[in-house]
Amino acid sequence: MLDPLRLAVGTLTALPVSPPGRIDRRVAGRAMLLAPIAVVPLAVVAGVVLWAGHALGLPSLAVAGVAVGAVALGSRGLHLDGLADTADGLGASYDRERALDIMRRGDSGPTGVATLVLVLIVQCGAMAVAGPATGAAAVLAGRCVLSLCCARGVPSARPEGLGATVAGSVRIPLAVLVFLLAAGLSCLLPGLPWWRGPVAVAVAYAAAGLLLWRCTRRLGGITGDVLGACVETATAAALLALA
Repeated sequence: MLDPLRLAVGTLTALPVSPPGRIDRRVAGRAMLLAPIAVVPLAVVAGVVLWAGHALGLPSLAVAGVAVGAVALGSRGLHLDGLADTADGLGASYDRERALDIMRRGDSGPTGVATLVLVLIVQCGAMAVAGPATGAAAVLAGRCVLSLCCARGVPSARPEGLGATVAGSVRIPLAVLVFLLAAGLSCLLPGLPWWRGPVAVAVAYAAAGLLLWRCTRRLGGITGDVLGACVETATAAALLALA
């Protein structure tokens, strides 16, 4: 499991890690399953920032902005970039090839910028009223959906790239297991009724699943940008449900 963990950490975070010895679909699938574990350090950072800000009596919205920014910095802004590119692609044209070309360029148009701003507003607003544990849990929940997005039967929109490497690489029973584990562990969140955590996980999965369905219909499958968009959407949905 060392190669999958290295791939997950190296792809989803800015933490220095040795490259995996090999990368194939089996390794890629396991990396997507290990995504929540790989980003535990980022979730801990978000929780510590929230705890310290509340302890010092700092403005909650400003503290939330620092926490969200710290997570984005720790992931090199990878998922936020994917969110903006996906929004531009979906909003630009109903022609599949043109949409994929726009997403490939990497620059952000008005649709991408507006989507990015709105999602960050939701994340910061919800994070402002979340406790350290719930804020950290939402970060992890956002990464749990990667196993859903890479489950068997989900195609790649392109023959190359990150999407082609991980598309369909996760067996459905394992993707379901990740969901059940996330929902079960979220029952233990302090300061909340036992059912709030599982509901937040379900809402995160529903939001990511809806976006995944839309991208699959419009683009023909997933890309690395689509995965990032699903992560940020799921994180915002989880935060909103927990708040």
